[in-house]
Amino acid sequence: MTSTNYRSYLLSESYDRVGKSHGLDPVTYSQPVLATPQAVALKAQWDRLQDEPFRGITHDGTPEAGLFELADEDFDIGLAVSAMEAMLATMTEAERAAARKPVDSRNWRGWYNPELVFNTEGVRLENLSEASRDCFWDVLASCTSARGFQKIRQLMKANLFLGELYGLTNIMNQWSYHFEVFGTPSLAEPWGWHIYGHHVGFNVFMLGRQMVISPTFMGTEPNEIVLKSGEFYAMFKDEEAQGLALMQSLTPELQERATIFKRMEDPAMPAWRFNFADQRHLGGAFQDNRIIPLEGVPAADFSRAQRQALLDLCETFHVHWPDGPRHARMRLIEKHLDRTYWSWIGGHGDDDPFYFHIQSPVVMLEFDHHSGMWLSNSHPAKFHVHVISRIPNGNDYGKALLALHHSGRAR
Repeated sequence: MTSTNYRSYLLSESYDRVGKSHGLDPVTYSQPVLATPQAVALKAQWDRLQDEPFRGITHDGTPEAGLFELADEDFDIGLAVSAMEAMLATMTEAERAAARKPVDSRNWRGWYNPELVFNTEGVRLENLSEASRDCFWDVLASCTSARGFQKIRQLMKANLFLGELYGLTNIMNQWSYHFEVFGTPSLAEPWGWHIYGHHVGFNVFMLGRQMVISPTFMGTEPNEIVLKSGEFYAMFKDEEAQGLALMQSLTPELQERATIFKRMEDPAMPAWRFNFADQRHLGGAFQDNRIIPLEGVPAADFSRAQRQALLDLCETFHVHWPDGPRHARMRLIEKHLDRTYWSWIGGHGDDDPFYFHIQSPVVMLEFDHHSGMWLSNSHPAKFHVHVISRIPNGNDYGKALLALHHSGRAR
């Protein structure tokens, strides 16, 4: 079994990505890696997927209609508009031109997870002025709950910690992220923004007092952070503990039905169920139109306590949403609870690494313990975590709400 101490798996200076990367800027560092056949093939696949017309994740290829509606969710859009206008005012004309895109731009779907610079879209936060970066924190705070603001900021600092571990803060730091603004900040018209880069993909769409934060990709390697500044914390402990507790609470019969594969890298997995980039994840970058079949056991078969535990877990995945939109989101998830499926990969002992998946017509959540990328563990370990949140049937990036807005204006 893999050791639980991530420091046992730190890479040495002799490893090319460490020893040869000191002092390189992110683009120069990325070039030789992106030239490898594996990376070239991955980028070609991503380009093809991004060029597909958006449909949304579905379980059978046909988006279900009538799931989403325009509403007042008590989101403070004025605060978000003011914060974004202030940030844009600190940027140069060239930076604003690079960052700003139409609200229906294909760039919404261009986010990715690795530290490699796969594209040069938008602006990099690390290249902006200190004033612009200070304003970014205000933008983030205006679009998240207090706990959510802390979580995203800690994720960005977790990337800095990984850079500190290897002396590679030139490549991995808290500002190593692309930033783009979609549409014009407005109290009534649709607009939004995103950041993406290593272990953070965060897409925010706003339409009046309503918002969508999806897709999101969050991760950390390792998950226990001890910065040189003295700050320390752990990530994703709640998602991990709540998911394991729910699985352990099921009857043996339900556990058997929920477990679609008993091993994290199971020889029984079909080719579509595992890949080197996302491992067990199905809703990663560029998977906006993926057909993801329902797997495992429906929540309709859970006890009342287990159903509540599932809802609580879903809310933990949405802790970053502001209160009003989060409450609206949870009402919608609860409305479709009987159509929600729970599935599991791996063991469910206290020390076992695992993956779980929650899917309904209006939510798809994934949690995965990964093998090493910047650590040398060849098997999944609990110190490398990826978490994905999606809204199936066409409302990732708020696209279902955008369509409703446009259709209403057309009438």
